[in-house]
Amino acid sequence: MSTTKAVQSDRDAVLRKYRDDGYVIFREVISPDLIREADAHVRWLQERYPDRRGEDLSTELVAKDPFWVRLVSDDRLLDVASIFVGPDIALFASHYISKPPFSGQLVPWHQDGAFWPLEPMTVVTLWLAVDRATPENGCLRVIPGTHAEDLHGVRERHGGEAVFDVESDVAIDESKAVDLILEPGDVEVHHPNIMHGSNPNTSPRRRCGLTIRYIPTSTRITSREQPFPSALLLRGDPGVNGYQPWPRYVAGRDFPFRGCEQWVA
Repeated sequence: MSTTKAVQSDRDAVLRKYRDDGYVIFREVISPDLIREADAHVRWLQERYPDRRGEDLSTELVAKDPFWVRLVSDDRLLDVASIFVGPDIALFASHYISKPPFSGQLVPWHQDGAFWPLEPMTVVTLWLAVDRATPENGCLRVIPGTHAEDLHGVRERHGGEAVFDVESDVAIDESKAVDLILEPGDVEVHHPNIMHGSNPNTSPRRRCGLTIRYIPTSTRITSREQPFPSALLLRGDPGVNGYQPWPRYVAGRDFPFRGCEQWVA
């Protein structure tokens, strides 16, 4: 059975787990050939933007990058997203978090929805594993059930050792945390209210994942910057937002990928 058919046939079970725990994992969603391209894309981005850490390849780069848009618009990912947000899908934001060996930063405990200009907060994150993710190299950690809580406030975090300098302002019981071990091509899906984070990478292996924030086109992006830098219509009716145009591929400027000739103006 194809991944798409398997996803759709298990829809009720998937939604039940998501409703109960706030997250769910799909195995082998993206094929090894596309994961290899994603790996090469991350390395290309880091060469192109040498002043950025691997954890800081993010939103403002997306809509101008044909491969990035090709990846987040892959039908296998959209089919997963449609279970949670319906048939009319837009991209809100996307972000590679590539933790280098021995020096990859931690991601403090937080709820995504505390930071996002969305109304209503109907959004889902797909976390696509580019590398194998384990506790040793700083895999994603979640606290199941916390998605049922309201969005908490945030406070400043000092020290400079984290991907961002704020964290949730509530006490976290880390004994309840679940380490999400993922293989390349696996996808983890989580709710905007679930408490999650990750530890530093203390291993000799990089840990790279791509976060993709999908919204139904009925969710309004309320940022003053319109259209939002990474807002893209990916499937169905455009709904209430304006969107960035899809980029065209220019040889020598953009990352080369299989099928890039179809993206030429």
